[in-house]
Amino acid sequence: MAAIENGTVIDHIPSEKTYEVAIVLGLQHMETVVTIGYNYMSKKIGKKGIIKVEDKWFTDEEISRLSVVAPNVVLSIIKDYEVIEKKTVETPDEIRGIIKCNNPKCITNNEPMQTVFNVIDKEKGTIRCHYCEREQDISEVKLI
Repeated sequence: MAAIENGTVIDHIPSEKTYEVAIVLGLQHMETVVTIGYNYMSKKIGKKGIIKVEDKWFTDEEISRLSVVAPNVVLSIIKDYEVIEKKTVETPDEIRGIIKCNNPKCITNNEPMQTVFNVIDKEKGTIRCHYCEREQDISEVKLI
């Protein structure tokens, strides 16, 4: 994979989540060069994916969406071929307006309002709807 001059590298993506990450971030609509690689060997997670996006720096909202699909990925911010910042994406304590409650009777599925989830256990990926209090596994939710 070639080095990029400016942009973001998303590394340590679990291989099976690589394309989901690309879709969640809307990379298929980008005008700049996007390089996607997967099934690279990784000592940390077995097999991993890497995505390089030229001339793109992700917003906090995009990073929140990313944290739902693939927590613990590493973002490297590149300027002039140098890594100027590296950060591990973590699931926030609260997730707003990104995922849908899987309780069909929840008010958020029946009224036009933003969803709010509290993250109960980051390690296990357990979240709880602020409104109906149903606990859900973050790996089983649907993005809005």
